[in-house]
Amino acid sequence: MASLDKTLTIQQANQEFFRQFNGSSEDLCGRNFRDVVHPSVQQPLVRQFSNLLEGKHQRFVTPVIAVGPGEGSAFTVPLTAVAVRGGLPDTTAILVMMPSAGDAEGAHVVTKRKKILSAMDARILEGIAAGVSTVPLAARLYLSRQGVEYHVTCLLRKLKVPNRAALVSRAYSMGVLKVGTWPPEVVDDFVK
Repeated sequence: MASLDKTLTIQQANQEFFRQFNGSSEDLCGRNFRDVVHPSVQQPLVRQFSNLLEGKHQRFVTPVIAVGPGEGSAFTVPLTAVAVRGGLPDTTAILVMMPSAGDAEGAHVVTKRKKILSAMDARILEGIAAGVSTVPLAARLYLSRQGVEYHVTCLLRKLKVPNRAALVSRAYSMGVLKVGTWPPEVVDDFVK
């Protein structure tokens, strides 16, 4: 559990929160909450926090990809956020509750956030996720049709999937593609 101010800065938290993020009060208090979630979920999460602050909602529950301890590992965990009014009409704070990754039902390590894609692989993945077919994608990236197919085959092997639809699905589930953006965009953390 953690308490955030209106700017989403972590003001205080319990020991379990610090342990989950492998930090201490000095390490985490004063940092923005966006720093402890994966870049792919930051934008939609900030929108939900804005709705809380504007009074459009009292609370929300959403799965997030949190950045956990060690080697930049990421894990999914359900997040509950509640607006705290303190007797005033405006929100004065936000209370965030996240079960421990080991305790949360359905929580699991997502990825080690390795730089698994070349810049060209990233552009091709973005094109596939946007529904661009091979020939227009090849023209856009100044490649031959066979060059695009070669990169697609390499991507299928890297992410261990059988087809393009599964490739996009796996990329979203790993946090490789940003959530809530169009056209699809690869998170820079995964590009070499």
